[in-house]
Amino acid sequence: MKICFIGCVQSSVVLFQTLLEHGKQIAGVVTRGSSAFNADFQSLAPLCRQQKIPFICEEEADKGAIEAFIRDTAPDVIYCFGWSKLLSEEILQIPPMGGIGFHPAALPNNRGRHPLIWALALGLPETASTFFKMTPEADAGDIISQVPITISPEDDAGSLYQKVAESAARQMIEFTEYAEKTGRFPYVRANAGGNSWRKRGKEDGRIDWRMSAESIYNLIRALTHPYVGAHFCHQGEEYKVWRAEVWREPVAVYWEPGRIIKVSSDRDFVVKTGEGAVHILDCDNISLQEGGYLL
Repeated sequence: MKICFIGCVQSSVVLFQTLLEHGKQIAGVVTRGSSAFNADFQSLAPLCRQQKIPFICEEEADKGAIEAFIRDTAPDVIYCFGWSKLLSEEILQIPPMGGIGFHPAALPNNRGRHPLIWALALGLPETASTFFKMTPEADAGDIISQVPITISPEDDAGSLYQKVAESAARQMIEFTEYAEKTGRFPYVRANAGGNSWRKRGKEDGRIDWRMSAESIYNLIRALTHPYVGAHFCHQGEEYKVWRAEVWREPVAVYWEPGRIIKVSSDRDFVVKTGEGAVHILDCDNISLQEGGYLL
């Protein structure tokens, strides 16, 4: 089964390498050489050069050239894993087995952008690794493989990203070998109903000390590496935060949100929040004094 692979993020590399390790036939690759909007960007071009696999970079080619490249590779199926744009109906009709997409959420619920970030920021206990038959509509088409992924209170974007990628690699090999044997992909259920998450913006990542300590902790762990980091503003400057925990010691109920309770270093301090307090464990260097305020 000849596969045309499309992707340009860290999970794309994991899945692409897994296919190579299992001896699957990659007819061609569509990737990017750079990206201004994927925080977890990683080009597949170096691996393609190393493995002598034909590839094309989207930013160097127009839509017609990409479509022509895919036609020339004559794939049986397109695997589109880690791509921020919808594939046109014309492209999806090229391979006889269509296209397979991936979404790290429990489709049909939680379609849309930034699913791992939303799941962590909202404090959800579970997400999923889902593969589906692609249509011109985002995150639509019949589900062919879905595995639930538990989110522990200690998980952050990095650990959850790894959990999902590891599950996705196992699932991909299972349904690929199923398709090689049967000439079709498995069917789990129709992908109908559910909700969609909106695209997040920079303001969604801003810490407001009036939020509860739990909400601030969730926001920080949602946006840590490989993503852009949550941030707060103080005296007109922006500071990124990478790691935190909910402060479990008692705090005075009359202390206002933003009051600095304890300072251990320029990167380690405790701040009163709207409910409780949060212990910042790693952030940009900032000079603070106990009893002062983050404003």
